[in-house]
Amino acid sequence: MQHRWDIFCTVIDNFGDIGVCWRLARQLTQDHHQLVRLWVDDLTSFAYIASNVNPKVQQQVILSVEICHWQRVFIEVEPAEVVIEAFACELPDVYVAAMLQRKKQPVWINLEYLSAEPWVVQCHGLPSPHPHLPLIKTFFFPGFVQGTGGLLREKNLMVQREAFTTTAEHAFLQRKRLLEYKSGEIRISMFCYDTAPVIKFIQVLSKSSVPIMLIVPQGSVAERITTLFHQAKSQTERLLRHEQLTVQIVPFMEQVDYDRLLWSCDFNFVRGEDSFLRAQWAGSPFVWNIYPQTEGAHWKKLDAFLDLYTVGMSREMGDAVREMWAFWNGRYEINSTVWLNFLSCREFLTQHNNYWIKRLLKQNDLASSLVQFAENQL
Repeated sequence: MQHRWDIFCTVIDNFGDIGVCWRLARQLTQDHHQLVRLWVDDLTSFAYIASNVNPKVQQQVILSVEICHWQRVFIEVEPAEVVIEAFACELPDVYVAAMLQRKKQPVWINLEYLSAEPWVVQCHGLPSPHPHLPLIKTFFFPGFVQGTGGLLREKNLMVQREAFTTTAEHAFLQRKRLLEYKSGEIRISMFCYDTAPVIKFIQVLSKSSVPIMLIVPQGSVAERITTLFHQAKSQTERLLRHEQLTVQIVPFMEQVDYDRLLWSCDFNFVRGEDSFLRAQWAGSPFVWNIYPQTEGAHWKKLDAFLDLYTVGMSREMGDAVREMWAFWNGRYEINSTVWLNFLSCREFLTQHNNYWIKRLLKQNDLASSLVQFAENQL
């Protein structure tokens, strides 16, 4: 049954939150034929990953999703039947007041961050009554195991990945003006926070025994690499070369194209939540740069994921993965030995990732879980 949905999103780290919300909004409309209105407080950042978004327009429809600028002074609107408060962003007071006026209380969902921590299963689906008003919202936790809300995954995602043949890849590389593969080359995508040890890793890659192609989106990390190479300010599609390493700096891509970039790379360095999950669906070896939190809370989150992800790995491969992830997140200083150990596991990691994907596919995807939950409440 078709229902109206409102998704509220505040942009915190530029792309992670809106990346998740934009994928969810599109999937709800395309796979489940729901009517979705997406409220976003930063349309400029949004436009980096959705080029059709006009930051100067307060209300627009793109890919059947109504996109509205969430301004500080919130306009009075009729609330939807299903309301998603993404990542505890707090709904506007005027909107909450309007929810009270509906004959039937909206299904109010607090969509939480993705985590592999064991407590998530216990907290998923718990009701949270409003402290002053007769409204109840429900905590909805994405997750990697049964008993959680599942993961974002479009119905045709795996079919599309399988259809990404050599011919399709060649057409993609040409369209995005990415360099073609060289024989024996290792291709790496890198999307990370400023806290990652990028410069040290660049030095390690430059000394590689085989050619390395590194693809980096424009931004502060690209600027640091450019400075290291003693070049002028980075430009779109700028090529930088040093010894065995070639760096191509590219503009931000639409999410569909970013998926294809991940499919075309041998290794993917990703960050936050959205690209982290898409790297898993891509199947190539990946390294996660987790969002740093106060008092080191992010280490528990990272270790919890690794505890799940490394099940079935040999001890040597598990150690290589944990060391690479620890070094990339600043627990220790990165060195060539750590990278070479990780690199040597490439074939086995790809096999393991296929097993990991099959395990995740046994779950309901997040959008389907949300639709089913809303149907049960309505």
